[in-house]
Amino acid sequence: MRLATWNVNSIRARVDRIVDFAVREHIDVLAMQEIKCKTEQFPFDRFEAAGYHVEAYGFSQWNGVAIASREPLENVRTAFPGMPGFEKGHNGPDAPQEARAIGATIGGVEVWSLYVPNGRSLGDPHYFYKLDWLAALEQYTRASLAANPDLPLALVGDFNIAPTDADNGDPVVVPGFSTHVSPPEREAFAALEAAGTQDVVRPLIPTGYTYWDYKRLKFPRNEGMRIDFILGSHAVAEAVTGAKIHRDERKGEAPSDHVPVVVDLDLEGPDDDDRPMIF
Repeated sequence: MRLATWNVNSIRARVDRIVDFAVREHIDVLAMQEIKCKTEQFPFDRFEAAGYHVEAYGFSQWNGVAIASREPLENVRTAFPGMPGFEKGHNGPDAPQEARAIGATIGGVEVWSLYVPNGRSLGDPHYFYKLDWLAALEQYTRASLAANPDLPLALVGDFNIAPTDADNGDPVVVPGFSTHVSPPEREAFAALEAAGTQDVVRPLIPTGYTYWDYKRLKFPRNEGMRIDFILGSHAVAEAVTGAKIHRDERKGEAPSDHVPVVVDLDLEGPDDDDRPMIF
């Protein structure tokens, strides 16, 4: 399975580019974030014509997530247990949920396309919502893997966190003053790993960014951030055979401000040809 994640920053504005990438790179499963459209506005036909099944979840011009797959998607969900909601001026557990998560089982792998809240600024209600959202995701992950330690689970998407200083090359994102790099956010990311997942790309690609702001020539200056991740359970991590950050997708006409992150998974396991034949 070739699994990719990409914050596309408006699917309708970039559908040609995204479908072309998926076909050209032989992507089996593409998790997308920030589709920025209602579910019924998603260009399903463009993906289906290219041979993909698609599940999408969006409310308006903000947020939104989707998964395109060569194989059918099973057990589709649009929230994980305990996922909090958010509305400006609305506090409490009954705040409406946003379109930030969609999960499905594909070829035996539980894949979640996740668009973690941005946080906006330290002290903003959205920042505390972000931490609550991540805590609920950690609890779901921990419970899922406690119930089934061999579950192939992939949490993929835009996490809006640079977990180490090496993941932040943007000089205006400053620890102590900015979101994405604050200790509580980094601790929340570490908690997801402690719950039984790991960044399956970093061991193969230790450096490199996945996001560059459109402003102030950030991409030519390589003042980016690594905030898009594929976190896998041990069953996924052990199946990884390759990875790539497609930096060139930040170039050209009307790019997203994020680039795709891709891993190859060998889910068949080792070759059994040298095992004794049993009749």
